[in-house]
Amino acid sequence: MLDAANYSAIETLRDAQRLDIRALRPDDRSEFLSAVDRIGPLSLYRRFFTAKSGFTEREKSFFLNVDFDKHVALVALIEEAGRRIIVGGGRYVIVSPGKAEVAFVVIDQYQGKGIGSILLRHLAVIAQAAELKELIAEVLRENVQMLKVFERSGLPFTTISEAEVTHVTLQVN
Repeated sequence: MLDAANYSAIETLRDAQRLDIRALRPDDRSEFLSAVDRIGPLSLYRRFFTAKSGFTEREKSFFLNVDFDKHVALVALIEEAGRRIIVGGGRYVIVSPGKAEVAFVVIDQYQGKGIGSILLRHLAVIAQAAELKELIAEVLRENVQMLKVFERSGLPFTTISEAEVTHVTLQVN
């Protein structure tokens, strides 16, 4: 059985930069919050579907206190100025038996490097090991980059479009 709480992998980005993918840890709090501060307003809007200038303590608790059973969170780290920093994250939360909602965010400076696709691939591996059948997501229709991440994932998927939102269902098992 795969141990999601201790998950770790090393990837290489298109520009040959090393990317560490690992489980979010309790001691990541300050680095996680620092990464959130580096996300631009449009990226936050696309992730949360509303203008966000910060998180409540309850939201911080949700994002940082992960059980790795019903809620799995991975972070992506890159070396910057001699230290490893969080530049993105992805997570899934089980919403019903066999189905989890998946979401990602990458700080603006590192978007377009394939980090979202890498996070999705690793979350899919964990989801498969957990015997999940589907990962679902709601994506603003304007968020073409995120929709392309799902399209390019190699996983069978379906979409249903509404006025402003596209519902994505990925088959992982």
